[in-house]
Amino acid sequence: MIDIKLIRENSQLVKDNIRKKFQDQKLSLVDEIIALDKNYRDIKQKGDNLRALKNKKSSEIGLLMQQGKKDEATKIKEEITNYGQEIKELETKEIVLEQQIKEKMMMIPNIIDESVPIGKDDTQNVEIEKFGEPVVPSYEIPYHADIMEKLNGLDKESAGRTSGNGFYYLTGDIARIHSAMLSYARDFMIDKGFTYCIPPFMIRSDVVTGVMSFAEMDAMMYKIEGEDLYLIGTSEHSMIGRFKDQIVKENDLPILLTSYSPCFRKEVGAHGIEERGVYRVHQFEKQEMVVLCKPEESMDWYNKMWQFTVEFFRSLDIPVRTLECCSGDLADLKVKSCDVEAWSPRQQKYFEVGSCSILGDAQARRLGIRTKGENGTYYVHTLNNTVLATPRGLIAFLENNYQADGSIKVPKALMSYMGGKEVIIPK
Repeated sequence: MIDIKLIRENSQLVKDNIRKKFQDQKLSLVDEIIALDKNYRDIKQKGDNLRALKNKKSSEIGLLMQQGKKDEATKIKEEITNYGQEIKELETKEIVLEQQIKEKMMMIPNIIDESVPIGKDDTQNVEIEKFGEPVVPSYEIPYHADIMEKLNGLDKESAGRTSGNGFYYLTGDIARIHSAMLSYARDFMIDKGFTYCIPPFMIRSDVVTGVMSFAEMDAMMYKIEGEDLYLIGTSEHSMIGRFKDQIVKENDLPILLTSYSPCFRKEVGAHGIEERGVYRVHQFEKQEMVVLCKPEESMDWYNKMWQFTVEFFRSLDIPVRTLECCSGDLADLKVKSCDVEAWSPRQQKYFEVGSCSILGDAQARRLGIRTKGENGTYYVHTLNNTVLATPRGLIAFLENNYQADGSIKVPKALMSYMGGKEVIIPK
């Protein structure tokens, strides 16, 4: 959510930003907010004037009573009663207008960074840089589900019976390498100076609406029936929510956190859920990084964070590239975002394994996360980035470490988590 002062003082900038995001249907919201805000401020000013007049009149009553002017004092008491009733009515109108303004403000997209390329959707994202040589071996790389099944590591049939499409069982060495990657991702980020956390896996609706737009919420989140609780789609949700309505110490900034969680997503949309594989599923696990910092430090942390993900995947012998997300591909709260994509030697193309985003003060403003410095109290900036989301990361690992004989090479970084194993061999 942007600052309403920006709409008051530079509505054209807000409208231009909406156009850059190809959301012209929201342009009318700006004028609606301006009109509601004017009405709100007029009513508030009238209420303030009446309160001042009421206080002034109240101070006169005692003097009139001392002078024996009871009739005049009684008349003023009646006026004060009327003022009180009018003030109460105005306060009710203020609350209604304030809620209307907030609902419309939460639909206005954040102001994107000037460096963001303008484009309508993800087909217009821009490649930034490649890391590692995208090798295509002379032998065939099987579909990831076939690799896993040959290693007795995947059972979707049973998961279909217990849970339905979009779920899976991982077993044996596949389950072990899956857990090994997550443990390594945890330790990798701890070594970068981040504090490890395990957050709640359910959050309340006021936290959900604080960290994402309504459209994202409807498309992603699973609601617990009969309760004000949602299953998290990523640990960023509960990690940022941890600081709701808090004033953090400026000396504690930046706050660097890395969190593990299972994640649950409806995956509503055109892509759909995979029938055979585990690329797009309803449940996965993730190691995330979250940063709260001063506004002037957020771009530096953004560049550090996506580079950490690149370094992590390169340490597993996985070639990656970074893509700058265009304006139309940015979620409403994001200022700037890039995707990290891993090389698929089977498909001979890259696919997304992580995303790094600056959200400016949008989440902090919605959730009331502030800090206090020499120049007063201000909203912090928040950032998030995927270290590892798996089984998608597992797919990248399997394809890039698959050997001609069907075995899987275990990179040095993971050997200690695999009991010293150097290779996973089909039975």
